[in-house]
Amino acid sequence: METDEKPDAGHTDVIVRVRDLCAGFDGRMVFRDVSFDVRRGEIFVIAGGSGCGKSTLLKHMIGLYWPTRGGVEIDGVDIHRVASAQRCRLRRRIGVAYQGGALFGSMSVLENVCLPLEAFTELPVEAIRMIALGKLRLVRLEDAAPAMPAELSGGMQKRAALARALALDPSLVFLDEPSAGLDPVTSAGLDRLVLDLRSLLATTFVVVTHELPSIFAIADRVLMLDARRKTIAAMDSPTALRDSRDPTVADFFNRRG
Repeated sequence: METDEKPDAGHTDVIVRVRDLCAGFDGRMVFRDVSFDVRRGEIFVIAGGSGCGKSTLLKHMIGLYWPTRGGVEIDGVDIHRVASAQRCRLRRRIGVAYQGGALFGSMSVLENVCLPLEAFTELPVEAIRMIALGKLRLVRLEDAAPAMPAELSGGMQKRAALARALALDPSLVFLDEPSAGLDPVTSAGLDRLVLDLRSLLATTFVVVTHELPSIFAIADRVLMLDARRKTIAAMDSPTALRDSRDPTVADFFNRRG
């Protein structure tokens, strides 16, 4: 495995620490011995071919799946080894935007963004509405606030989901295949938005994607999973991985084979 550095257990700028993580379902191993750190303020991309476990890794990182071995710490707290009440509090400090957007079709865009604020704060209704409008403004979607999700384009749905992920001002946001199903122009616009939000809010992003243009546009570092090896194939900057001596890694980042 190629990496730019070994995980640093004492690194003060680490917001996510993954150690020796192993995942499997019904006796089938998905990946094993996965260890890495995510640094505060970076855009960290999880990449790899179909079936390598990218989304499975993300779901372990946010505590939706339980590992067969190993652990995930967010701000020093192991998300799988704390009481359920503490796990819920920890999850409120992270934002997640899923691949399909996962917007509630019976609610307006504004109502969707209001949901986390209604569930996890005691703010008055008008304050919640103003905060939600502010989040929609951040993703350049304020004019679509009264619209229903079905009325939005795919790119607009992705931005609405991102606004909802930002509702509680998380320091850490997970994006699962944000460019999936989007045309190149819309995808590039979403990439620029992620970069702008990182700059404006100092948010850390963990992004699952296999889209090379997005990887090269936004990633500070990339972790590549390999379905055949069932573990990390490499971890480094996109340009370093493009020039990798590992044929599997080089083929992926140059799209050969």
